[in-house]
Amino acid sequence: MTITVFLGSLVGLMTLGMPIAFALILTGVVLMYYLNFFDPQLVAQNMLAGADVYPLMAVPCFILAGELMNAGGISRRIIDLAVSMVGHIKGGLGYVAIAATLLLGAFSGSALADTAAVATLLIPMMRDHGYPVPRSAGLIAAGGVIAPIVPPSMPFIIFGVTTNTSITGLFVAGIVPALLRACGLVAVWSLLARNMDVKLQPKSSWAERRKALADAVWALILPVIIVGGLRGGLFTPTEAAAAAAVYALIVSLFVYREVSVRQLTSLFVAAARTTSSVMFLCAAAFVASYMVTLADLPAQVTDFLGPLIGYPRLLVGAVMVLLLAIGTVMDLTPTILVMGPVLMPIMLKAGVDPTYFGVMFILVGTLGLIHPPVCTVLNVVCGVAKISLESATRGVWPFLLVETTLVFLFVVFPSFITLPMAWFH
Repeated sequence: MTITVFLGSLVGLMTLGMPIAFALILTGVVLMYYLNFFDPQLVAQNMLAGADVYPLMAVPCFILAGELMNAGGISRRIIDLAVSMVGHIKGGLGYVAIAATLLLGAFSGSALADTAAVATLLIPMMRDHGYPVPRSAGLIAAGGVIAPIVPPSMPFIIFGVTTNTSITGLFVAGIVPALLRACGLVAVWSLLARNMDVKLQPKSSWAERRKALADAVWALILPVIIVGGLRGGLFTPTEAAAAAAVYALIVSLFVYREVSVRQLTSLFVAAARTTSSVMFLCAAAFVASYMVTLADLPAQVTDFLGPLIGYPRLLVGAVMVLLLAIGTVMDLTPTILVMGPVLMPIMLKAGVDPTYFGVMFILVGTLGLIHPPVCTVLNVVCGVAKISLESATRGVWPFLLVETTLVFLFVVFPSFITLPMAWFH
């Protein structure tokens, strides 16, 4: 009955159009009334506790790094480098899009920010060269969801805080799945590009490629600093976020000089607005999470999934299907905040590695970003490309299919994720 009250309240409030943060708070209040110990002070205390978490300090830093990256010319230089290398081959701008989303994911870890940057720069170019716009938009959207599994990743940070999982371990374990996702997109795009009648980019000379590389080298150093610093124990994920923001600020102001001191105020305000929405959502979710724990919902879900506890891979597969269904109606961050604390105890009881489960959780959650009806990333690309969601959905389905197939490949062969963790340790 408690599960029915929880899900009924949350889904009902969301159906009425209430913002997810307020829906989470009120769901916690409904559970308090149901369990007969309503106390307004508990709501305030849990909201404060939800935001007052040290690892979440990484969120504003990475968001600021993403703002500086886009305004400071870092994104454009990454794309220019990719164009100089592969832009001249058949379907070359598609490969540029995949490379750009993979590389930019290593700066901010935000699917929306990276997708918007790539779409703004590449879709007009792809349209001018005769690429089908819906298919191009679908590719960029599918590439954009690589960002949440590339370190640094804001979803990994939020999942780690919510479920008490090693954020550094999640960062490292996400590298190979991100590369395989990119390879899957390359394979599908190469098949589709064979039938496209497009104008090819002129082949860049080696001198032009060296110049593009020299221009982008400052941008390429940042992922090395982050991953190398984490691997070498020089800083924590939170400190890595601060280092990324400072590095992006220095490069944008003093190296590329595309951001002026006067522009910083607007960039800080934009980052603060995005941060406030994320942090308020985390604070609101802590109220619901507290009540979920108090009502012992994980134990009730465990009883429901009890027959699968002795079959870890089958359990993971079943949970992935459940998360796929949830992702069609709920965005990634709320899914992490609501389902993470409920499902993690079940995985631990079944002997599933928490870091492996965390990566799988985010992999599946990102698919909802490009699958209607929520599909926030796909909507961003639609806005940039000025096409309907229906057209973009037709364009994205081959890429969504390969990314979904990869998820279930990782269910059958978990070593793709667990072996990189061994390298870290």
